Amino acid sequence: MDAETIFHTGNTFPKLGLIVTEGAKELGSKIDGWLTKWAANGPEARDTFIVKSSCPRFASGDGKGVIAESVRGMDLFFLLDVGNYNMKYTIFGHENSMSPDDHFEDLKRLIQATSGKARRITVIMPMLYGSRQHRRNARESLDCACALQELEAMGVDDVVTFDAHDPRVQNAIPMMGFDNCMPTYQVLKTLIRNYPDIKLDADHFMCIAPDEGAMNRNMYYSSVLGVNLGMFYKRRDYSRIINGRNPIVAHEYLGESVEGKTVFIADDLISSGESMLDIAYNLKERKAARIFACVTYALFTNGLDTFDKAYDDGVIDGVFGTNLTYRTHELLSRRWFMEVDCSKYISYIIAAINHDASISDLLDPHEKITALLAGRGDI
Repeated sequence: MDAETIFHTGNTFPKLGLIVTEGAKELGSKIDGWLTKWAANGPEARDTFIVKSSCPRFASGDGKGVIAESVRGMDLFFLLDVGNYNMKYTIFGHENSMSPDDHFEDLKRLIQATSGKARRITVIMPMLYGSRQHRRNARESLDCACALQELEAMGVDDVVTFDAHDPRVQNAIPMMGFDNCMPTYQVLKTLIRNYPDIKLDADHFMCIAPDEGAMNRNMYYSSVLGVNLGMFYKRRDYSRIINGRNPIVAHEYLGESVEGKTVFIADDLISSGESMLDIAYNLKERKAARIFACVTYALFTNGLDTFDKAYDDGVIDGVFGTNLTYRTHELLSRRWFMEVDCSKYISYIIAAINHDASISDLLDPHEKITALLAGRGDI
């Protein structure tokens, strides 16, 4: 059942409300556009589904959540981007960038502001808070698990996230909904749209996992495309710790020859980008024809210069990244960066949950990918 059909079934469902934090307004506006379009001329038609809200701060840095409309009996969807470091607030006269901690606290403030009046609360947190600290080594915190348990205690019914660093963190909240979505179809659609001449077959195309942690997502790509799979593993120096982890000594390749092939490397995020570039240079030395990197979260914490050089040197042909977290204007202006829009995907999920419809097909888009490859999909 498509989204427009869902909105025009004639059945009565709870009023939908979308509460968008300041850092997610760009994505929230696109989602609202899809929802209002689908609901137009139907019983649930509205100018906007966004509920007015804010998180003002005092000069001391203390904050509060404010919801300016009634939300009694509503099906509320909270959207936030914990990675938007471009958001600022003033504390004792100094401007401070919002950290993931600040964004998560604002989410909890807004949930508090509903005063328990909402019928159902779903948190859409594409970049899962604390997800990089997902397991314990020695005496360490378990940030992500603790955050999810906090949300469960506050009455949240479901958390929707994208490409969680380790989805097994949901074991911390076995009685609460946890949907880990993958933008696989959206990535392939963007790839074909930007490179219509690309040949997605075993003779010309190959998927490479950048490390053992990324095997599952690359196995999915290789399976649905019917192409071969290779991988790198990170050889580390376990005698030293730098920046909280054992430094990588080398990336070792396991797999068949990549000579003359287009190589597709999928991972959850690019942080500094050092590992991705090491792998790209390694593959180029092995005579790969074209190299594309695909990540859900394009962070580039160390800037863009090294990727500019790799592109100019013909090592990297393109980087695909979603709009699920903040991207700088500099990144969006790069010729080698292609944005993958996931707003329609999230809108489908919201519409389905609000109307108590199954989202199984949305979580596994195999049929849509098959139609796309056969030339019948939505390009």
